[in-house]
Amino acid sequence: MFIGFFYELRKAGVPVSLTEWLTLMEALGKGLAFSSLSGFYHVARAILVKSETQFDHYDLAFQNYFNGIETPVDLINEALEWLKNGLPPQMIATEEEMLYQDVDLKKIQLELEEKKEEQDLERREVANAVAKDGGMHFGRGGFNPKGERVGGMPGNFSAVQVAARRHYRGYRSDIILGVRKFEAAFRILRQLSNRHEGVKDELNINGTIDATCRNAGRLKLVWDRPRKNNLKVVLVMDSGGSMDMHINLCSQLFSAVKRSGHLKELKIYYFHNCIYDYIYVKPACIVENAITTYDFLHSLDPTYRLIIVGDASMAESELTVVNGAIDWDNMNKEPGLVWLERLVRHFRHAVWLNPIPVKGWNEQLNYRARTINMVRKLFPMFELTVSGLEQAVKRLKATN
Repeated sequence: MFIGFFYELRKAGVPVSLTEWLTLMEALGKGLAFSSLSGFYHVARAILVKSETQFDHYDLAFQNYFNGIETPVDLINEALEWLKNGLPPQMIATEEEMLYQDVDLKKIQLELEEKKEEQDLERREVANAVAKDGGMHFGRGGFNPKGERVGGMPGNFSAVQVAARRHYRGYRSDIILGVRKFEAAFRILRQLSNRHEGVKDELNINGTIDATCRNAGRLKLVWDRPRKNNLKVVLVMDSGGSMDMHINLCSQLFSAVKRSGHLKELKIYYFHNCIYDYIYVKPACIVENAITTYDFLHSLDPTYRLIIVGDASMAESELTVVNGAIDWDNMNKEPGLVWLERLVRHFRHAVWLNPIPVKGWNEQLNYRARTINMVRKLFPMFELTVSGLEQAVKRLKATN
């Protein structure tokens, strides 16, 4: 049933498994969709979609597959004409036919007149009614799975209409993160917790009992690594200059990181354009907030995961020339690339998140992409999107 919809979902990027599809068929067999397209839309989404980032892909697949099954306009017009003129011609028998059927013509004529009066009354009610809470099948605010609305704001939408509105396009994994997506996206960092890291210093009660029984009753202690997350992350963010156009994005990112409670340690530092002799403990990159980059490296062991956030857009001289720093009060004794290489060598795991979309990394389309690609030769660089963050996390989890 609906096997074409299954393939449409897979085509749209929703990873539906056969087990989930059979579960949906079981739900439909139990009548959980209530024999309505809207019910099917919600039941199928609840069963088949595993992440809110796939909601928009689901809506697109639903719209593509079920589009066009609403009540045809011709059928609606025909029904309205029927109400206007009484029964359709094919349903009205001729007088000759009625004579052979021994039908009371006067009785039928009386019933038709009564029916016409009822229809006139119903049409007047439909034309003037403002239905409340779905109390009517027609009119503004009424409910009908295949009905039409005349004027006003919609109150009930068919499933295809809901899919077409695509309320969840902001949850897609291939768009820049939005206001309410940062915290959800940063929960991906929980995946960095490695059960194979750390010292086995926590007693495993069940394992000890099992091992002791297998050891003929002689006590045998079993130790496990602690369940708490031992992950340590250092976040270094570009502040000011060309990053001002991404200020809202980075502010939301900063808030989400600060509120994340699933890391053992989280340290945040700042720089402007590139990291040189000094790095900063506050967004204002001034002398009062500066510490030497050597002190920064000495205070953080190589097990920290380094995440740098910046657009990597600057003059080439800021990366390649001594004293090329744009801040005159922080003249660099060594080129910026030398300092970036030190960071890469010091931290075992490091990634760079760029708020500029990937298409902006093309030097033919963006004159500033030259420095972006220079930085990319040192750091694995990912777009600051949900999917980009997921890819960065996988890179940070790598053992090599």
